[in-house]
Amino acid sequence: MHDIIVIRCHSTKKTTTTSSTTNSALPSRIPKQQNYVSDISSPLIQDEGDNKVLKLRFDVSQYAPEEIVVKTVDQKLLVHAKHEEKSDTKSVYREYNREFLLPKGVNPESIRSSLSKDGVLTVDAPLPALTAGETLIPIAHK
Repeated sequence: MHDIIVIRCHSTKKTTTTSSTTNSALPSRIPKQQNYVSDISSPLIQDEGDNKVLKLRFDVSQYAPEEIVVKTVDQKLLVHAKHEEKSDTKSVYREYNREFLLPKGVNPESIRSSLSKDGVLTVDAPLPALTAGETLIPIAHK
């Protein structure tokens, strides 16, 4: 028997850099979008003893710990980070949003998160035990 868990992911990532200078011949510097390996769109399910845990990882290395928020709203896990810098010559704005629909039965109060020194946020959500047994799925005839 295989356990199937469906996770829907909605993500947005914005990076904007503006710069003002008296020499208009200088190009504006806009950072290139990078594709991070730990920016995972499919979660990992690990066995921890008799329990299964949904592990989600996010690369938030461009954000300070106080700029990162992890929360649940209904059955959704939301990760949000926002960074703003302003000086006389430039302005930098970065925003990171990830949204996951949690599997049915996950207790939001049991979800834990940790941030590594290299900026990888890991969110662990213990999964409810699946009921053993057989279920017949009716076939609709068209």
